Amino acid sequence: MKIEKLAKDLLLINGKIIDPHKRKTFDGDVWLKNGKIAGVGDVNTPKNAEKIDCSGKVITHGFCDLHVHFREPGREDKETLKTGSRAALAGGFTRVCVMPNTHPPLDTPESINFIREKAQECPIHIHPIGAVTKSQGGNDITEMGLMHREGAVAFSDDGIPIQDGAMMRIALEYSTLMNVPVINHAEDECLRADGVMNEGIVSNHLGFPGNPDFAESIMVHRDLELAKFTGARLHVPHVSSAKAVQHIREMKRINEKVTAEVTPHHLYFNDEALRSFDTCLKVAPPIRTEQDRKALLEAIKDGTIDCIATDHAPHTIEDKETTFDLASFGMIGLESCFGIVCKVLIVNEKVISLEELIRLLTVNPRNIMGFEADLFQIGAPAEIAILNPETDWVFTSNHLQSRSVNSPYFGENLTGKVEMTISCNYIAIN
Repeated sequence: MKIEKLAKDLLLINGKIIDPHKRKTFDGDVWLKNGKIAGVGDVNTPKNAEKIDCSGKVITHGFCDLHVHFREPGREDKETLKTGSRAALAGGFTRVCVMPNTHPPLDTPESINFIREKAQECPIHIHPIGAVTKSQGGNDITEMGLMHREGAVAFSDDGIPIQDGAMMRIALEYSTLMNVPVINHAEDECLRADGVMNEGIVSNHLGFPGNPDFAESIMVHRDLELAKFTGARLHVPHVSSAKAVQHIREMKRINEKVTAEVTPHHLYFNDEALRSFDTCLKVAPPIRTEQDRKALLEAIKDGTIDCIATDHAPHTIEDKETTFDLASFGMIGLESCFGIVCKVLIVNEKVISLEELIRLLTVNPRNIMGFEADLFQIGAPAEIAILNPETDWVFTSNHLQSRSVNSPYFGENLTGKVEMTISCNYIAIN
């Protein structure tokens, strides 16, 4: 991938423009002047503008990921804000929210300020999510108000479920003062126990301890009830099971403050894939059955699931090249995201249209976090992804920009490719 400074006058010509905010699709040009939108559609061509021919390509909003792990501070050997930014650009993402389970965690106003200031050096927009409890220990609430003032856009102890229902209630109540979401990794630790994959036929065949689907759905149900009681905004991350989907679907009928996300890997794989013993497929919550995968597809189709988030989780080779029971949970996913979800949702399963898929990656996650969603308005800073939704390609390690390589997609035939990404006065060309 090549990253260059954006020309002062740049014209993206002959493209198919998809504006997910206005729900409009049309042919035309996009004019960028000094890194901002100067015209969209029928543009009076500036004489000296640099031109990029986008014939056969889609010009749309830059993607937004609500759930990534950039590991800084503390584990820069896995990922940094800068390397994570490059991975995001390669995947079409211009804006991400980083989870707080760093070393030390993002659990103070000072740590939130550290991320916010260091992110200014990066070619994408990076927003910190603050921890709910100090040191993610589950016992003492953090200074949520001060952290929000420093730039925390949501609160989560991601990776460590908030087991204490009273603590979750307090967090939700405090969050209403700031009108930001609380995001809880929904797993009952007692029921999950030592499970390393979905509990079922495959785990029995492989002899691995299982993590049952109700470990997730019971926690989701608890959080949904607490959110309804407190009037708080709850965002359910990485939904993986049909049972959790049903709880969310039922609650959304009476509570519009509930939102939910799904990852590309939970849409793409089922637990049969773990017969390969590929430790990159060891994730939390686990990849579940084909029935669960189909339920996630239906949840996207009917709007139960609001957005797609990668849960990009880099790990060192040592963390992953070990026995399955000892391997760390998580996979990277920014660079491969669009090719995965385009293949699953449009080509293979024909669940939604390209326009609807783009909304799951752009407008919807921005609305959840309260970010500006009308990115094609005149004067808006350019956040643009240029896509070829029909390109067939094979994902390899050469496509990675992340510092880590724990991807299960190497050798997979994908459909839909990000050609260029424009963000923060830079253009990244894949």
